Amino acid sequence: MININNLTYSYYKGYNALDNINTQIGPGIHLLLGENGAGKTTLLHVIAGLLYAKEGLCEIDGNDISKRRPCDMSKVFFMPEDITYPAKSINEFAKIHSQFYPTFNEDTFRKNLEIFHLSGNEPFAALSLGNRKKANLAYVMALGTDVLLLDEPTNGLDINAKKELLKIMVSSLNEQQTVIISTHTVWDLKNLFESVMMLRRGELVLSMSTDEICSKLAFVASTTPNPNALYLEHDMTGFKSIEKNIDNKETEINFALIYSALMSEVAQDVLDALK
Repeated sequence: MININNLTYSYYKGYNALDNINTQIGPGIHLLLGENGAGKTTLLHVIAGLLYAKEGLCEIDGNDISKRRPCDMSKVFFMPEDITYPAKSINEFAKIHSQFYPTFNEDTFRKNLEIFHLSGNEPFAALSLGNRKKANLAYVMALGTDVLLLDEPTNGLDINAKKELLKIMVSSLNEQQTVIISTHTVWDLKNLFESVMMLRRGELVLSMSTDEICSKLAFVASTTPNPNALYLEHDMTGFKSIEKNIDNKETEINFALIYSALMSEVAQDVLDALK
């Protein structure tokens, strides 16, 4: 369990990259949304113990992660959008690095590499961006950490590799793990997300399960505009809207639509409907 209380982070110029963040994040796979510069990567760094908050606290299982105790750091891993390992191959890196993670599973690592059609011995220097990302993900998904933080994990992956990643995530992750995924390509893993968090200019404006969102909002596609919609978009296929779910409709959450709504002038109306 991640507990974030009154968390504020400022860079050296005094600008609050994160402003009084409060939330609890339990086991499951969670989507982190926000515009460029909203503070998503900064938040992941703070949760991982890589940055220190100016005010407030981030705890993992009741322990202040900023103290960076080895027993706590072994429970969390942050994978940035691109990473350079101090090793020739992912096998070489795993042999050294996995010693710090007692939950690492060698069999899972091997299975993940096989799914990605890699041996693990391929030199990083010879790998394309996509294959380097696959090697990284094969290892990271085998760590078994309580908290796994992924920044744009599907960037660089082709269509088949994204399908393979879904297969790996389903087989590698367990119900006790807390996984936070920051991404703009929400459709790649949309069926896995159990909750949504959204940052806007450093403030956490939404942190709610997808089930709760869908119980209060309906995501509707139609050929004509709904005058009572909280938020409405029009494209070549017709109209997409967010409405109050007064009739208990069963609709599938549209992550891109709710993101756009919360970035628009009607954001407060949508947030009020979620209360």
